[in-house]
Amino acid sequence: MNKYMFLFRGGMSPADTAPEQMQAQMMKWKNWMDALAAKGKLLGGEPLEGGGKVVNGRAKKITDGPFAESKEIVGGYLVVDAASLDEATELSKDCPVFEADGSVEVRAVMAMNM
Repeated sequence: MNKYMFLFRGGMSPADTAPEQMQAQMMKWKNWMDALAAKGKLLGGEPLEGGGKVVNGRAKKITDGPFAESKEIVGGYLVVDAASLDEATELSKDCPVFEADGSVEVRAVMAMNM
């Protein structure tokens, strides 16, 4: 098996969503993640807070950020165990982010021999 990372972009904004809607959405995420765990596929992951810093270039200039459109900001990630990129992609298709027109970027985690 190999590790794959799901990067979540877009989806519901807590600032623009009623608390009961947000709670229902969070339950969908929990149920999806519980199903991945029950299959032995979920290795870990966390949501990300909106703010942060960006360190850029050789001068290592620090700015507040990220300042991309909200649909482009990575809101969280999961790491899953799958036999192939195709299997990992299939696992991502039940993600609740799609209900709010969000996206999941599926990336292989490169094995490092150290």
